[in-house]
Amino acid sequence: MLDEIGRAGRYLTQSFRLMVGVPDYGSYVAHMKATHPDQAPMSYEAFFRERQAARYGARMGRCC
Repeated sequence: MLDEIGRAGRYLTQSFRLMVGVPDYGSYVAHMKATHPDQAPMSYEAFFRERQAARYGARMGRCC
């Protein structure tokens, strides 16, 4: 029962982060280990900057 509650809490946390646009570094690292074991994952700071650039692209710093 406690395991199910913990899993639900992690799922909700991830869902809320995705709703507001906060990237999930843990999922990225797990993906890299599973599918690209020969490549080192980016640092959290590099990952965050890359996700921001992908989300906002050329619109960064502009209002509209």
